[in-house]
Amino acid sequence: MKDFVAVWIAILIPAIGLAQNTHLASAGPNSDTNVSTKKPLELKERRVLPLFGEISKTSEQIDEEIKFLSECDKSFTTRTEASTFFATRAWEYLQEGSLDTACYRFNLAQLLNDKNVEAYWGLGVVSYQRENWVDAKRMLSKGVNLAADNVPLLVDLSTVDLKLYAITSRKEELDEAGELLKHATAIDSSYALGQYNLALLHYNLNELDKSWEHLHKGRNLDFSGLNLDFVELLKAKMPDPQGFFK
Repeated sequence: MKDFVAVWIAILIPAIGLAQNTHLASAGPNSDTNVSTKKPLELKERRVLPLFGEISKTSEQIDEEIKFLSECDKSFTTRTEASTFFATRAWEYLQEGSLDTACYRFNLAQLLNDKNVEAYWGLGVVSYQRENWVDAKRMLSKGVNLAADNVPLLVDLSTVDLKLYAITSRKEELDEAGELLKHATAIDSSYALGQYNLALLHYNLNELDKSWEHLHKGRNLDFSGLNLDFVELLKAKMPDPQGFFK
């Protein structure tokens, strides 16, 4: 599902203060519900939290999961196949903006196969759309732990780190984004979003020559992913050395 996510994330390319309201996986509405964490969660509320809220399971939840797994065992050749099916449906719901339904389907995909990278990736995108940056980072990190050389996923995680840096100014977020992008571009330097994120990284480091360099690499690879707000911010600090952006 990396192509789908790449399309969504190309909408972002954070531009410091000007673009912080755009979301990782579309510019659509936030989640369908606003689940409170200050009271015991009912099962229907757990279903729409990443990994069911990562809290101790109730007997009701355990019984439901046993029944679900049993039904899947009857309907699919393997649980891996079933997990892929539910993850695919989840991406479709996400594309439609049905975040709660997508989250539940990704949870089911992970329940069926806890090595399914797509499940964690999708939960990270759902969390990002909900503007829950910490959950987004945690879910995407789980995916990266399973697929350390997945370039789009690495770049997506760097996007979350850059977002967190824009909010908190914590240097560790910027450092981590740099390491992720260094690894990703060493594998595939032709992935345009990686170049755009490097442009933003170097902008934040006040390395403007390098920022322009990577921005031009990105636009040559995929002009549609260019964030013009970011270009204006960069131009305000340093004119385009190539003279492309007047």
